[in-house]
Amino acid sequence: MPTILLLPTRKVLTVRTAADAFLDSLGNPNTLRNYGIAVGKTAERVGEGGPLAAVADDEIGEALELLWGSSAVNTWNARRGAVLSWSSWCAERGYDGPAVPAWAKRLAPPDSDTPVRSKMAIDRLIARRDVHLREKTLWRMLYEMCARSEEIMDVNIEDLDLAGRRCPVKSKGAQPKVRRRGAARADYVLETVFWDAGTARLLPRLLRGCTRGPVFVTHRRPGPGKVLSARDVCPDTGLARLSYGQTRALLDQHTALAGPGTGWDLHEYRHSSLTHLGEQGASELMLMAKSRHKKAESVRRYFKPSAEAIADVTSLLAPGDTRR
Repeated sequence: MPTILLLPTRKVLTVRTAADAFLDSLGNPNTLRNYGIAVGKTAERVGEGGPLAAVADDEIGEALELLWGSSAVNTWNARRGAVLSWSSWCAERGYDGPAVPAWAKRLAPPDSDTPVRSKMAIDRLIARRDVHLREKTLWRMLYEMCARSEEIMDVNIEDLDLAGRRCPVKSKGAQPKVRRRGAARADYVLETVFWDAGTARLLPRLLRGCTRGPVFVTHRRPGPGKVLSARDVCPDTGLARLSYGQTRALLDQHTALAGPGTGWDLHEYRHSSLTHLGEQGASELMLMAKSRHKKAESVRRYFKPSAEAIADVTSLLAPGDTRR
């Protein structure tokens, strides 16, 4: 009678084991936190103690629908994307497991609801006597540069080309020049932004002869327990770079009408700048160059012409010489 040889079998990979292994591979703490919610709840829904190979694609889709089917579009896309990354990670390592089904589609994000402020409203806010010169300069730069607030607040005085009215910024998603962790700002590909007469009048007054350090700083020195990089502290005064949270609070303080948190948002300057340029006839390609967007659909979401601008365009269709 022939001898039966039992081949060793690989240990069954459970849903929870696969989820934990995937989350442990993530290095960014923010990504880990966001992905942990999506992957953890999905694993719990499909049965975290069962074998991963036994889970069907439709079970993943049904779990997504039950958990986030009634959520906002951006929330659905984020949770679906996290689970999709998990299933792709498992497939790359040869683990038998489910995939996100085709019917659980990514949804087109809704148009941004960030309001557009009129040019008059922006000019009046910056001209107010109770607004400090620092805030006036920052808000004017954000509007004229059509830049993200983090980009402008990261600029140092030595980066400025006052004569050319321009400076390099590290943009969102900047490409690194070197492959190493902890790369400095100079190790990224920087992009150039431009300002105009309004900023050119305010900026020299703000700097007051200073030649180095952050452009926008706090009014008090940081406490002894706060650790900052040398680039984020003025070497002459010891003042630290103004943070995004502080800047947002200052804008809210001067624009809130119905209590704290109801004022303008810093990103509204970027939306307003693109809209006003578009209303003046700037082409889509020029708007992309100014804002440094890589996709035309991103610019279209920012461009929100006013009712008056649409009415003016409509008047071009009037018969004969009856145009308003």
